[in-house]
Amino acid sequence: MYKGRFLGTAFFYGQFYSYICRMIELGNYNTLTILRSTSVGLFLGDDDVSDLLLPNKYVPETWNIGDSIEVFCYLDHEERPVATTLKPYIRRNQFACLPVAEVNEFGAFLDWGLEKHLLVPFNQQRDRMEEGQEYVVFCYLDEKSFRLVASSKLDAFLDNATLHLKPWDEVELLVSRKSDLGWDVVVNNQHKGLVFSSDVFRTLKVGNRLKGYIRNIRPDLKLDVVLEPKGKQKRESAADRIYERLRAAGGFLGLHDKSDPEAIRQSLQMSKKNFKKAIGTLYRERKIEIRDDGIYQVSGEG
Repeated sequence: MYKGRFLGTAFFYGQFYSYICRMIELGNYNTLTILRSTSVGLFLGDDDVSDLLLPNKYVPETWNIGDSIEVFCYLDHEERPVATTLKPYIRRNQFACLPVAEVNEFGAFLDWGLEKHLLVPFNQQRDRMEEGQEYVVFCYLDEKSFRLVASSKLDAFLDNATLHLKPWDEVELLVSRKSDLGWDVVVNNQHKGLVFSSDVFRTLKVGNRLKGYIRNIRPDLKLDVVLEPKGKQKRESAADRIYERLRAAGGFLGLHDKSDPEAIRQSLQMSKKNFKKAIGTLYRERKIEIRDDGIYQVSGEG
């Protein structure tokens, strides 16, 4: 096990990191036992690992030798495995939208919530990254250096070859990029999908996390995704949204079935077609009145 300083050879680094990475999961949370206390912090371990340092600044207020503690493990500024109780914004084998803190001759360095920034090498940048901008990236362990790095070349980490989805399944989405056709999305942290511009009735931006629905699985296994559920459920969802907005506005909304489609989209993030169906549902349920100047909540409702 690691005790003392690193030797300055590539062979030693490779052998050491390979060994450590089999014992703990760098880039993820590990539950370890507090083994001993020193002037620099607590040393943690389990049946396979000993002497993994949790520096003093991350030590909890109360602890005892033998306690179990959940820590995030990564490499510090000196490339040594270290533990922290900080919560990073991304973990190994996950996608997230992160800001660029610095760009230098090695690549872009992302703020992921830890002291040492996360490197995106130039050869892993889909487009040249700029300081202050945010990008969706994938975090992985480089097998050659055993360092955690990130990539904005997302397609290399997305797999549509094996799908366990069917049309109208609800899925988790991460908006990754604006394209000519619409918005590229990461589906359930593993698949690539597309939301067509014609199906977007709300403001989206890169990094948004939201729910979606699989509208179509193409023969080439590409996924068409929409942001609203199908059929009656969709109308009811839109009706609920309108009714909540109506109540919050004091019982009146200046929108009706003759309103401009863009005004409806800007106000309610839905198409005019869905708006008309939804207010039709609310009207039949006698929850609203539809007048020339807008819709009114029926007195006594809500």
